[in-house]
Amino acid sequence: MGKMTVLKIKRLLEEKLSHPNWVFTYDRENESLRVEDKETKKGISISLQGVLSKYEQTNDINAIEEYVYYVKEALTSMKMPVQLNGAERHIYPVIRSTSFPTTSNDIPLVYDEHTAETRIYYAVDLGKSYKLIDEQLLQRENLTKNTIKEMAMFNVRSLPTTMKEDVVAGNTFYFVRSNDGYDASRILNDSFLDSFKKQVSGTMTISVPHQDVLILSDIQNEVGYDILAELTMSFFVNGKIPITALSFLYEEGELEPIFILGKDNKKNK
Repeated sequence: MGKMTVLKIKRLLEEKLSHPNWVFTYDRENESLRVEDKETKKGISISLQGVLSKYEQTNDINAIEEYVYYVKEALTSMKMPVQLNGAERHIYPVIRSTSFPTTSNDIPLVYDEHTAETRIYYAVDLGKSYKLIDEQLLQRENLTKNTIKEMAMFNVRSLPTTMKEDVVAGNTFYFVRSNDGYDASRILNDSFLDSFKKQVSGTMTISVPHQDVLILSDIQNEVGYDILAELTMSFFVNGKIPITALSFLYEEGELEPIFILGKDNKKNK
């Protein structure tokens, strides 16, 4: 494919987002691409440099899919009338990478800082998709961020946490993959993490490589860290909405990123 450039990214996005109702405007000076709905005149601007640097981090075309999904989701949900009052049971937290935009259509999204790698956004579930909650929606519904956060945390704790396990070289990896859109969000369920911690005999790690998986690991030896690094990277590059290829140690309720350095088996927390 040759070296990826801003213009190649622009062409790829136009190709993937081709839609009879959507028009593209390219701002050469700011290297941004705006996608707008002809009917609503609402749209979203993408910083192409941001997409390029995300691509360069992973060198994988799937990095672009995150933005494609985000634009599609934003443009579709702009047409849907959304209410929060009466939808209390349908508000959930969603985990995103820190490179994910903090505004939608120039309106600030409601979010909380989480780790150096991840951020918590809040969404209202619409069945087949969900809409990220922005400040405007909060004001219109006369709700505070704190209320939304409490609802979201209550709801994520009530989601089932069924796990499949896999043992490799004495290390056990547990996967939560319920495909409800909130698998990674279960990293916010402290009581679930605490009860898992009690069963672990080695080192407990947590990974959220993309939105639709949560990986909990019981690492027993150095090889376990290499397997974990390969595993999370594989999930990260293949995820519809990638989050982070780094894993976290879970100590006293705190998440701390682990950097696994290649095959020399050194860990640097």
